[in-house]
Amino acid sequence: MADITDIKTILYTEKSLNLQELGVVVIQTSPKMTKTGLKAVLKEYFGVTPQSINSLKINGKVKRFRGRLGQRNDCKKFYVKLPEGVSLESAEA
Repeated sequence: MADITDIKTILYTEKSLNLQELGVVVIQTSPKMTKTGLKAVLKEYFGVTPQSINSLKINGKVKRFRGRLGQRNDCKKFYVKLPEGVSLESAEA
């Protein structure tokens, strides 16, 4: 079962802020999170039922650090369409 600890952050980038005007919130989570798990977490902790959820898997980039190869962590991004007039910030209060 998914938990609130699987949510890493709510993204606030230029693209995500433009999407927030349309009622879409971008959430970055651990790779094991699913759409149904995220829906349950949003319903339980924020009291919000999303209209739709789209997911995007992001593989970690391979990078060099001090001459050694390393890899960034994998993650998932979810685009969550919220009902009109509802935001996660107002739901947290």
